[in-house]
Amino acid sequence: MPVIESRLDGHGEDFARHRQAMLDGLEQIRRLERNLLDKADGAREKFARRGQLLPRERLNLLLDPGAPFLELASLAGYKLHDDKDGSLAGGGLIAGISHVCGVRVLVVVNNSAIKGGIISPSGLKKTLRLQQIALENKLPVITLAESGGANLHYAAEIFVEGARSFANQARMSAMGLPQITVVHGSATAGGAYQPGLSDYLVVVRGKARLFLAGPPLLKAATGEVASDEELGGAQMHAQVAGTAEYLAENDADGVRIAREIIAQLPWNQRLPVTPARTWTEPLYPIEELLGLIPDDPKKPYDVREIVARLADGSNFLEFKAEFDAQTICGHLQIQGRPCGLIGNNGPITPKGASKAAQFIQLCDQSRTPLVFLHNTTGFMVGTEAEQQGVIKHGAKMIQAVANARVPKLTLVVGGSYGAGNYAMCGRGLDPRFIFAWPGSRTAVMGGAQAGKVLRIVTEARQLKDGLVPDAKLLDGLEQLTAQKLDSQSTALYGTANLWDDGLIDPRDSRTLLGYLLDICHEAEVRQLHPNSFGVARF
Repeated sequence: MPVIESRLDGHGEDFARHRQAMLDGLEQIRRLERNLLDKADGAREKFARRGQLLPRERLNLLLDPGAPFLELASLAGYKLHDDKDGSLAGGGLIAGISHVCGVRVLVVVNNSAIKGGIISPSGLKKTLRLQQIALENKLPVITLAESGGANLHYAAEIFVEGARSFANQARMSAMGLPQITVVHGSATAGGAYQPGLSDYLVVVRGKARLFLAGPPLLKAATGEVASDEELGGAQMHAQVAGTAEYLAENDADGVRIAREIIAQLPWNQRLPVTPARTWTEPLYPIEELLGLIPDDPKKPYDVREIVARLADGSNFLEFKAEFDAQTICGHLQIQGRPCGLIGNNGPITPKGASKAAQFIQLCDQSRTPLVFLHNTTGFMVGTEAEQQGVIKHGAKMIQAVANARVPKLTLVVGGSYGAGNYAMCGRGLDPRFIFAWPGSRTAVMGGAQAGKVLRIVTEARQLKDGLVPDAKLLDGLEQLTAQKLDSQSTALYGTANLWDDGLIDPRDSRTLLGYLLDICHEAEVRQLHPNSFGVARF
C-alpha cells in the first residue's frame, strides 16, 4: 500500500507559530474545564455533611479502573441562557463512554454539585444527543441521578421537547438496550420519569426522593401535607410503590449495585469472537499535528499531512488522485480498522463532488466506515463552476453522505464553511460522532466575506431608492457583520451549541478515531433482542 511522504518542516518558524496558536487554544479549553472541576469541588464540604459523594466521585467509582472515559459535550451551553461566566457549562450533566464490568456503556451523571444539576435548554439538547448516541451505537445507559429538575426560567424551551427524552427511553427499552439508574437525591416532576422509565432502578436510603409533586406543590394544589419520605422516599418506592428494584445504603452502595446489575447481564456474551488486531504506528509523530494547521485560515496546507499521522504505517491508497486536487479520498486503516477518508485541500469543485460521491457509494457497498476531515471554504463558486454543474454535483455528494449506511466519523480540523459543512458530514448530516480541533471554525461564510456581501446588498438598495450611499453607515455595517459572524464561528461557540460532541487535542485524534471505530464495529456486529414495548413495572 502506498506510504505518504511527509514534506512538513517541523523546525521552521511557521510550524512553531502554528503550534503555539494551537497550544493557546487548547489551554483556553482546558482552563474552562478546570474551572468547572474547581467549582464542583467547592461543594465538597456540603456533600460531606449530607453523607454524599460528589458527582465525579460517583462516576469514578462506577467506571472500571484504568478504563478510558470519552467525555462528551463537556462545554455544552457555555455562556448560553443563564450561564453568564461559563461556570455552568456542561448543561448540568457529566457524560461519556467507558467500560463498567467490562461492558462498554454510556454514562450520564447529573452534576448536582453545580447549581443542583438543574437542566437548561442546552442540558436537554445534550440529553437528546446522548440518547441518539446510545441508540445508534447500541450502548447500555447508566445514569447517576440527582437534579433539581428543569430550570423553570426556561420552562417553555424545555417542556415540549423534553418529551422526546422519555420517548427515547421507551424506545431504547423496546430495542433491548438496558437502562440502569441510581437515584442519589432529588428526582422531581419530569425528573421522576427518567428513573421511572429505566429498566433497573436503584434508590439510596434516606437520600433519594422521587415524586411528581413535592410537598410544597402538593400542599398548594390539594391541601395535603406529607413529608418527603412518605411522599417519595427511597424506602417507600422500594417497599410500597414498587418503583425501585434495589435499595442502597449510601452513594457508594448504589454504585456497587449498578455495577453488579450490568455484570449479571449476558451483554458481551452475545458478541461474536473476533481475532486480536495488530497494526503499525504512523511513520510521523502525532505531536506534529499541533503545528500543521496555519493560524491564518486563508493559508492552504495538504490534508495528506494529517492522514500521514493518523493512518497505520502512514499508508494511504488514494482514490482518483489525478482527477481532482481539492478533494482527497482514499482507503487507510486506523488501529487495524479499515476506513475510507475524505479530506479537503480547498473548495469542493464539481469534479471533487463527483469523486467524493462515487467514493462514498463504494465504501457503503463494502461496508467500510467513513472518516471526514473538514477544512473547506465550501463549494466552488463562479461562472465556470456553475456551468460545470456545481449544484447538481454538490447535490449528488450530499445525497451520498445523507444516505450512506456505514458509520460516519467527522473531525473539524480547520474551516467548515457553507454547504461544504453539509457535504463533509457536519452535524446536520448526522455523523455517528463529530469532534473538532480548538482552532477550527464553522459558519455559513467568513466574517469579512459576509460583511462585504451585506454592504453590497445595502448599497444597491440605497441606489435603487434614489439615495446617496452613506459610506460611514456602510463601513459600520460591514464591520459589525464581520465581527458577529467571526464571533459565532469559533470552535468554542460551536461546541457550546452542540455542533460537535467535544473539542479535542489534535494529538488525541488517532486514539480517538480508533476508539470510535471500535464502538461502531461493536454496534455493527451486536444482535439485540427487541420487543414491541419497553419493559414495564407491574
